[in-house]
Formats: sequence, structure tokens, C-alpha cells
Amino acid sequence: MKRVPFDMGDIDIAWCPGCGNFKILDALKQALTELDLDPEKLVIVSGIGQAAKMPHYVRTNVFNGLHGRAIPAATGIKTANPELTVIAEGGDGDMYGEGGNHFLHAIRRNSDITNIVHNNMVYALTKGQASPTSTIGFTTPVQVGGVTEEPFNAIAVAIAQDASFVARAFSGDEDQTKDIIKEAIAHRGYALVDILQNCVSFNKVNTYQWFKENTYYLEDSHDPLNRIEAFKRATEEGKLPLGIFYRNPDKPCFEDTVPAYHTSRTPLFKRKVDVRKLQVLIDSKRSG
Repeated sequence: MKRVPFDMGDIDIAWCPGCGNFKILDALKQALTELDLDPEKLVIVSGIGQAAKMPHYVRTNVFNGLHGRAIPAATGIKTANPELTVIAEGGDGDMYGEGGNHFLHAIRRNSDITNIVHNNMVYALTKGQASPTSTIGFTTPVQVGGVTEEPFNAIAVAIAQDASFVARAFSGDEDQTKDIIKEAIAHRGYALVDILQNCVSFNKVNTYQWFKENTYYLEDSHDPLNRIEAFKRATEEGKLPLGIFYRNPDKPCFEDTVPAYHTSRTPLFKRKVDVRKLQVLIDSKRSG
């Protein structure tokens, strides 16, 4: 096997034995390696949660922020330095709950970032209450009578909003997950990868075996450029489809529309500040 430059070696990882996060970590590191990315040119951004610990287990640059706020930080990093590969990573609660508003507007903005969501259908770090993707009837110490709300369908929402890349994977299928992550990172624009995973401690319903029995892969004949068909597949009842649902390669990237880059391609972080002009601007605001 090719050497994995993103591997941290023998380190202590704070996940439960059997957690689906381990397979996602392996798939991510292998994907980054096969893409031949430079660890110094990669930034992984996360918020709060078990999934949000992921960046600390990858040998690269890390920004760990507030709960649900990985996407705006990732957008800012990519805008300041478009030369970087930027990944925003977190759980279903972090991205679709606390970060739901940022998720929606990231799709509209179409910044060139990859958004990896660890979807175990439960809040694991805070001991098992229902998340936005928990299924109806799912009981927890908080939802003692069972969840009554319809689970949030991130895939359908992303396609409805015309996200430029939408995919779903299952952590138990490491090779397929790795390949989907590679496609997402290589895509230019906002790329959502919703990864179904088991939580061995707080979700005894959606187990590894449950996902194996209740998922299937989109057929080779599926056309990811057909938005209407992709939306239909995303809203199917019964088993959950896996694979790349939708692509829109023609959607302009946010970085291409930033006014600061209209006259110069120099990344913002490399530009020198003209202190005199800045002082004139400050003084004009004071006097106004």
C-alpha cells in the first residue's frame, strides 16, 4: 500500500471501539494520499462533536471552531487563499442542526470546499439525544416517547438548492467512500459528501448491519447531470441510495466572483497593506 503522508502514527484517538469514524478517517487519509495532495496545502476545518475531532487525527493544517460554524471558517480560508484545498468536516448535528443555516448558504455561494458530514443519526458527543437526521420513532433519554419530526433529507435539500456536487457514502464500504471523497475534492465548487456511519454507543437502531441491509448503490446508468432524476432518487422511500447523485460543473465558484480578485489573482494573504491608505479610510470614518 502507498505510504500515507497524512497519517499521525500511533496516537490516542478518543472514539469508541467500533465507531464508524475510524473507517471514515482511513478512507479520508487514503483519498488524500491517492490525490497526491501536499499536507501543507490542505486545511481541515471542523466545529464541535465526535466527528469534529477528525482533523486532529490527520497530519495537516487544522482549524477547530464553534459548534456548527465550520463552513463559514472554511469559506473564509478558501477565499483568502484559493491555492489551498479546504475540507469542512463535522457530524449531522454540527452541520445540519447548529450549522444548518450555513449549510444552505454554502450551497448558494458555491465556494470551492468539500463538506464531509458524518451522519450517525444521533448526537453522540452529548450522550445520545436525537439529531436532525434521526428517524421517526427513535427513542433517546431526551425523546423518551420517540422522535416525531420528519428526518432532515440533506441530499434532497442540496439538490433542490442546486449544489454543484452531491453524494452519499457508507463508512463500512471504505473503498467506495474513498473514491467518492476523491471525486468530491477534485470537483471545483461546493461538494457535499454525506457519510452514513454507525454509533455503537448511542444508536442501537441504525447499526452497521442496519446500514448494510438498508442501503444500495446507484446504478451505473444513473446520470448525475440530470437534476430532476437526482432529486427523485434522493426522495425515494425505503432503502437509502449511495453514490454520486448530482453534479453541476457549470456553476460559478464563489472565489471567481470575489471583487478583490477581479483585477489581481494574488491571494489576499499575500497582499501588502498600504498603511497610509488605511489610515485615511479610518480618519474619514471618524470625521463622518
